[in-house]
Amino acid sequence: MQVLVINGPNLNMLGIREPDIYGRKTFADLENYIRGEAARLGVDVTLFQSNHEGAIVDAIQQALGRYQGILINPGAYTHTSVAILDALKAVQLPTAEVHLSDISTREAFRQFSYVSLYAQKTICGKGFEGYSEGLEWLAGNA
Repeated sequence: MQVLVINGPNLNMLGIREPDIYGRKTFADLENYIRGEAARLGVDVTLFQSNHEGAIVDAIQQALGRYQGILINPGAYTHTSVAILDALKAVQLPTAEVHLSDISTREAFRQFSYVSLYAQKTICGKGFEGYSEGLEWLAGNA
């Protein structure tokens, strides 16, 4: 199984940005964790991170015919990007959405997710383990 893992804006700043919310582990730690969990599950992953909405849309569009599922943490684009939602709807790949923090308990503007209007699975507030849960769900449902 081939899964595209997308991390959106500012996730590359893990360990630096708001460690009281996101923890002190780095983005490199997250990527290593994802690779390890994918190997454990027998899933091949391609990791992609961008701070640019259009680059994320391009990556989603290019996933069509190449991947069996998408695991996405859209970062701040969760709450603003109809373009990412539309790209996910266009390619119609099984999608799991993951957030390190529990967005339902954060600021009011963070409590709505455009991506969840398409994603078949949403995991919030479980830190790195949310990525493992998302990969497990995709492995069983894609």
